[in-house]
Amino acid sequence: MTLAVAITFVVLAAVIAGLTMTRASPDMVLLGGLATLLVAGILTPAEALGGFGNEGLATIAALFIVAEGLRRTGGVNFIGLRLLGRPKSLQAAQVRLMAPIAALSAFLNNTPVVAMMMPVVSDWARRQSLSVSKLLLPLSYASILGGLVTLVGTSTTLVVNGLMIASPGQDGFGMFDIAWVGIPAAIVGLVYVPLASKWLLAERRPAITQLSDPREYVVEMVVQDHSPIVGTSIEDAGLRSLPGMYLMEIQRGDEIVPAVEPTTRLQALDRLMFVGIVESVVDLQKVPGLMPAPDQLFKVDNPRSHRCLIEAVVGRGRLAGLTVREAKFRTNYNAVIIAVSRDGERVEKKVGDIRLQSGDTLLIEGHPSFVDAHRNSREFLLVSSVEDSTPVTHERAWAARALMLLMVVLAATELTSMLKAACIAGGGMVLCGCLRLSQAKRAIDLSVLLGIGAGLGIGVAMDRSGAAAFVATGLVESAGTNPYVALATIFLVTNVLANLITTQAAAVLVFPVALATAQGLGVNFMPFALGLTVAAASAFATPVGYQTNLMVYGPGGYRGSDFLKVGAPLAVLVGITTVIAAPLAFPF
Repeated sequence: MTLAVAITFVVLAAVIAGLTMTRASPDMVLLGGLATLLVAGILTPAEALGGFGNEGLATIAALFIVAEGLRRTGGVNFIGLRLLGRPKSLQAAQVRLMAPIAALSAFLNNTPVVAMMMPVVSDWARRQSLSVSKLLLPLSYASILGGLVTLVGTSTTLVVNGLMIASPGQDGFGMFDIAWVGIPAAIVGLVYVPLASKWLLAERRPAITQLSDPREYVVEMVVQDHSPIVGTSIEDAGLRSLPGMYLMEIQRGDEIVPAVEPTTRLQALDRLMFVGIVESVVDLQKVPGLMPAPDQLFKVDNPRSHRCLIEAVVGRGRLAGLTVREAKFRTNYNAVIIAVSRDGERVEKKVGDIRLQSGDTLLIEGHPSFVDAHRNSREFLLVSSVEDSTPVTHERAWAARALMLLMVVLAATELTSMLKAACIAGGGMVLCGCLRLSQAKRAIDLSVLLGIGAGLGIGVAMDRSGAAAFVATGLVESAGTNPYVALATIFLVTNVLANLITTQAAAVLVFPVALATAQGLGVNFMPFALGLTVAAASAFATPVGYQTNLMVYGPGGYRGSDFLKVGAPLAVLVGITTVIAAPLAFPF
């Protein structure tokens, strides 16, 4: 073992320990490891920084913008209500999530699938009172498993296919050759994850409960003419599944409908009285065709897409003692009071008739500049914006969906690269008004990009130093002459490397070893090619192994140990399935 190999192993062990046993952010741990390898001379500056110029990294950045455009227009909200539905248990939720994602990822690159579904899953988890940490890791795993079914499901398969075509005497994969192993492996994974995650996957972020926010508001919403929810039941419209909020009554003309049944059908101009916490008021804003009822809301100068929700506590200034109507809030502040909370309890009156008192908490819709303009005002003791509360621009949903479909078609038909397709869709989101430039900029998660770029650099160090080759050749030489043992060893070596470096790098590194092993044993190379491909793509055990794992790492609040506990047994199960299925489909 050379000094370079030893240094690389020490740094890699430190990085894995940092990801697994500390609360440090993964991007900082990975950047620290990369910097150490650079200072130690294992990597040149060009090699260390090369990962940040990777095409896949730029693709993910563009996909963040596409996903944000879909989220801000509600372009994929229907998936949460119609496809994911209202499961009765966590396991049912995971199955309803993983099965369609795996099917979709068989024919689409799994990175955009995960990027587009993350905000949908987060919103759905909140509505179903489920912890998002129980769903985002299964989302990543389902996309990886689905990618094992077809030739185009994952870039790793295409890499191995290219290596096979370039090798004398070897043919490439057919479109569904990998499915002989991929489908059984996907089924095993779709059964294992819902069963095992109940015990192995920690709940890192608890779901919202009614006790998580003591402030309750009464919010009046009106069903607009030509709304898509007109004629649907309360339950089908998704108005019964908002955590921390319930529908108190419906005002329909002169009639009041109390104790609203889930089967009650909505009519145009119905005024719905909701009682609940501020997070669920944000969810109400996302329902198409449902608008806050105050008439003055539409007279505010700024368009709704430029506004947000703001909470402000009434001070001892001139507002105290006036009714909301007397305060002329829209005229004086260019904002509208949607609801009032007093001592953490709801005030059951029409908003305009509520007489304000010092200490009342106002829920306001206005421009974000309201916060800075009145932070030190005598009228308010405290002013803060509600996170992620800009109203959804449903009228642009058609454009967001069309752009997403265009991106998928361009990439799936290989008319252009995934990067170019994502850039076209991301730029179109801005040009079509699905989101503003400032929102597009904020949508790009730099911590994810930094983590992926640093992880790619560490993978290069494993290759350049000879550490990866040291592991590969050492383990394969111990396999002996039994083809099944040799295939299992190839799977183990490839999978270990894929979890430590990148899936493509692991495949490229082990391919010549696998080919030489098959030729040395005098057996068919096809089972080894399948084993190599599945092993490289099945990087479940570490966050750095696959880019979708890194994408869900931060939003799910995970630690490295979560991937190891859930992903390592999954990789073993997929490996056993591969060693059994590959020789059955293509005998040695």
